[in-house]
Amino acid sequence: MAAVAVAAALSLTTVWAPAQVARAQAVRDTVTESLSQRLFPLLDALGRDPAALNVLQARPEVATMLRARFDRRAACGTDLGCVAQAMIWTDGEAQVLAAAVPGRGMDDGPAAQAGREIAGINTIVRTYGLGQVPSYPGIDGAGTLDPQEARARLQAAAWLARTPRANSVQALDPSLDFALALLDAADRRDAISYAPLTGGLNAPAFRHAGGLDWKRYRYSALIVTGVGPEVEGMPLSPYGKYHVRLAAQRFAAGDAPFLIITGGHAHPRATPFAEAEEMRRALIERYGVPAEAIVIEPHARHTTTNLRNASRLLMAMGAPLDKATLIICNPDQSAMIESPDFVKRNDRELGYQPGAIGPRVSSTELEFRPSPLSARVDPRDPLDP
Repeated sequence: MAAVAVAAALSLTTVWAPAQVARAQAVRDTVTESLSQRLFPLLDALGRDPAALNVLQARPEVATMLRARFDRRAACGTDLGCVAQAMIWTDGEAQVLAAAVPGRGMDDGPAAQAGREIAGINTIVRTYGLGQVPSYPGIDGAGTLDPQEARARLQAAAWLARTPRANSVQALDPSLDFALALLDAADRRDAISYAPLTGGLNAPAFRHAGGLDWKRYRYSALIVTGVGPEVEGMPLSPYGKYHVRLAAQRFAAGDAPFLIITGGHAHPRATPFAEAEEMRRALIERYGVPAEAIVIEPHARHTTTNLRNASRLLMAMGAPLDKATLIICNPDQSAMIESPDFVKRNDRELGYQPGAIGPRVSSTELEFRPSPLSARVDPRDPLDP
């Protein structure tokens, strides 16, 4: 239905962008800026470095490619569907830009990171602008839109992409800001919710981690995975309640200083409840687990990212990555995590393994050593990069 609505919207025409808007003073938009930094760290950094941006634009192969993209957008005239499609980067264009973008600090180099970020722009435009069905339609995407709303989002994104924003790469290409505007229009700012994760509900645990002697414990943390409810209005699923009991029971043994509770706003789509928050509440209220022992990870919507995001939090806490953690979950999910199919799924969806699965301790407990590769940002999942 979403694709049908968008198709109807695209049959309408309007002005691509008023000329006077393009001459406006650049201002900071803190929400868009935060989304840009979170989803597109490499390209965002380029927007904050005018000198590097000028050097990049002056490269002949880049200038030729950018001119072709400009001409393609200009040829669309007032056709919004054409404008959105023109924002998509072709494989050849992506290769030219990725090969030329400067950067450092990425585990596999700036070209690979630039490639992921360009692919992320394409994913957002296709999903939130052109009505393409996302990989997980039950929990992702914009949902069903009527034609008027679909048109309004495309038009607003087109205008915003041309309205100057401070610290942006609009001077290079407007597609990044077009994608960010589409996400914002859909109210899918999930990637920057709860920021910073070192504060808020996690502040007591991070303070506790600061002076911790990790050698005192067998495990650096117990990672408790989520299993979201499928019922509208249900804050915590039956499986989630079982996971909470298992977690409280294992924590009482004293083998780990922290519980990392992972699970975002997953099921059903756009639910107001984050699994991690609800499980944290149950651990404190029902089982008396102290707040300083609980770290929430409220973004993951899949088991793959449960483990990836938990690994990121362990790195942020200063936990030794060569020390094992213990994954706590129901027997079926635990067996799935241990299976060869899960290895293949990580390779397919993440491009790497978020850590190494270790020995099985029980039917509900599996050792896991996190990998530093989990720090890699990938906006092809714009809700949890």
